[in-house]
Amino acid sequence: MMLDDQDMTEEWIVRVQGKEYGPADIDTLREWKREGRLLPENEARNKGADLWSTAAAIPGLFDVGALAAASAPRPTQPPLQTQHRSFGQILAETFQIYRKGFFQFLGLTLLVLLPSVCSQLTTALMQTARGSDGDLRVLAGGSFAFLMFVLSMVMWPVYVAGIQIITAEIAAGRRPGLVAALNEAVRFWPRVAALCVFVFGVFALLTLFGFGIALVVAAGASSVLLIFFALGLLILQVWMFGRFFVNVLFWQQFAVLENAEFIDSLRDSRNLARSGRDLPWFERPLWRGAFIASLWFAFVLAITLVPQWTTLHHYFNQLATTQDPQTLLQQLTEAQQAQGFDISSFALVILRKILQPLLGIAFVLLYLDSKIHLER
Repeated sequence: MMLDDQDMTEEWIVRVQGKEYGPADIDTLREWKREGRLLPENEARNKGADLWSTAAAIPGLFDVGALAAASAPRPTQPPLQTQHRSFGQILAETFQIYRKGFFQFLGLTLLVLLPSVCSQLTTALMQTARGSDGDLRVLAGGSFAFLMFVLSMVMWPVYVAGIQIITAEIAAGRRPGLVAALNEAVRFWPRVAALCVFVFGVFALLTLFGFGIALVVAAGASSVLLIFFALGLLILQVWMFGRFFVNVLFWQQFAVLENAEFIDSLRDSRNLARSGRDLPWFERPLWRGAFIASLWFAFVLAITLVPQWTTLHHYFNQLATTQDPQTLLQQLTEAQQAQGFDISSFALVILRKILQPLLGIAFVLLYLDSKIHLER
């Protein structure tokens, strides 16, 4: 909103609890408003007038502030908690919040799930079309699958921010709408996207490091010295993975619920995760966070590995009998291509994606619970 020169030179007097302050120009009034010293219902009048009104009637004051708040990311206010939750209460409340906001969470999930499903189905159809005279269709299908994959990645920060917003709103006793939550989540996209690239990128590099160690062991299985060296690297990899996991335990919550910047989110996440040293170890945020993540990964492994046990058994046999890493990789690729599209595995992936908001909800509740001890 643009203000003319006359508005900029006007001055007002405000009256708070019987005391008068001013004359003050519009910039000073805005500063008082930001500090919480001036409210819309406080009495105010123009310096050249005798009639008292309210501060809400001052042109360019509270309406400008509302416009700025609507155009900039604002933190979603979490509920005020004064009582410490047990771990069982956190899990129980996680399922309650998921049940109450099921359709909102499902809508968020579809933002990343539908493009991913389109990409996977298109890729599966392309594999059946290879070798035929449909080269142009294969090229078009490949382009479409790639675009769907990119769209799924682009929507991921909105999905992450949306889970934080909806969970905090439901935990506060409110019923958020999906459209309103999406509008709020989109404003956090640049910051959450940058943090996603950094956090998940580091995790990916650490995972690749672990696979590299496995290949070293497979290539030099007959060398005892090489095996011990690989075990040492594996211990280092596990230590780095665990330490980084603890440091970024609450980055999503600080980036969205606290509206913290990139560096502040990481620093505050580390501080909160390492807080509660005066508590028993099983009540500390880092151990609770590790246990929540372990429960989720155990569930993911169960629904992923059990249906694929026969294929995995074949892979392990190949790993034990093949010494050449390149040959091993080629054999595993051929076995995967021969297996084709597995509809049961695909359905389990869909189920995992639909239930994945449970993990985000649990970490929001853990964050709210952990802040109780940090603020005392």
